[in-house]
Amino acid sequence: MSWKIGNVRIENPFVLAPMAGVTDMPFRTLCKEQGAGLICMEMISAKAISFHNKNTIALMKIDPCEHPVSMQLFGSEPELMAEVAKSIEDKDFDILDINMGCPVPKVVNNGEGSALLKNPELIVQIIKSVSSAIQKPVTVKVRIGFENAPVDIVEIARRAEDAGAAAIAVHGRTRQQYYSGTADWDIIRQVKEAVSIPVIGNGDVDSPLKAEALLKQTGCDGVMIGRAVRGNPWIFREMNHYFQTGELLPRPSSEEIREMILRHARAQIALKGEFTGIREMRKHVAWYTAGMRHSAGLRRASNTIESYEALQELLMKL
Repeated sequence: MSWKIGNVRIENPFVLAPMAGVTDMPFRTLCKEQGAGLICMEMISAKAISFHNKNTIALMKIDPCEHPVSMQLFGSEPELMAEVAKSIEDKDFDILDINMGCPVPKVVNNGEGSALLKNPELIVQIIKSVSSAIQKPVTVKVRIGFENAPVDIVEIARRAEDAGAAAIAVHGRTRQQYYSGTADWDIIRQVKEAVSIPVIGNGDVDSPLKAEALLKQTGCDGVMIGRAVRGNPWIFREMNHYFQTGELLPRPSSEEIREMILRHARAQIALKGEFTGIREMRKHVAWYTAGMRHSAGLRRASNTIESYEALQELLMKL
C-alpha cells in the first residue's frame, strides 16, 4: 500500500488533512500513532514567516515521530512564496504544500487560498517559483471550483504538474459549498486520469468503507481525512485494519476515549502551558464526546474548564 510523493515514501494511503486550529503538533502525534500515513500541518502564512512572527514560528514545530510530514503555506505572491520556501527548507518537514483551497473569507479576500483558482496563470507562477527554489517536493491542495468563476480544475491540475507540482490534493467541493452538500468524487477521478503525479482525494470520507469507495471510484493514490478525524484519531487505526484484514474494528470504548482526551490535554499543556492548552482542549472535548451519553452536558461543562484537574473530574462522567 506504500506510495511516493517525489522521493518521500508514504506507508499507507491515509492522509491527515491540514486544518487550522486542529492539526497542531499534539493532535498530529496522536494521529500518527494511530496509523496516519502522511501528516499535514496547519496552514501557515508565507507573509507571517517573512515577518518572523513569533506565533507562526511556534506553528512550525515538528515532533520527530511525525514523519513523513507536510508543511502547508498560503500566499499569493510567487517571489515571496519562493523566498520563504527557501528560507525554511532546512526545517524538519518532508513535503511543502501550497494551499489553493481555503474557503475562509479573510484568506480569500486577500487573493489567497481558493481565490487562486480564479487565476490559473498565477497558480502556475507560484508552483514554478516555489518548486525551483527548493529541493523538497512541492504539492498543492485545491477545491474544484470558485462560486461563479469558471474553473477547469482538470486543466489546472495538468498545468500544476507541468509547473513542478509533485502531487495534488483535490477537495471535491467548490469554495461556495464550504463543507456542505456532497463532495464530487467524479471530478477527482477526472483529475487522476489527466495527470501522472499522485492525486489525493478529499471529501466525505468518514469510515473505512467510504475510503474504499473513494479509492475505487477515483483511482486516486491517497485519501485525505479532515472533519471526520476531529475527536477521532482512531479512524486511521480503523482504516489500516480494514484494508489489511477486511474487518471493521469496534469503536473505542468510553475508557479509551477518556484516556485519549487526557493524553491530548497533557501534550497541549506541555506545549502551550495550562492556560492556553486547556482552553484549546474545550473544542476537542466536544468532538471526542459527540454522540455519547451525557455529551450535551459534557460539552456545556467543558466550556468552563480551566485546569487539567477539572478536565479529569469532568471526564469521570464518561
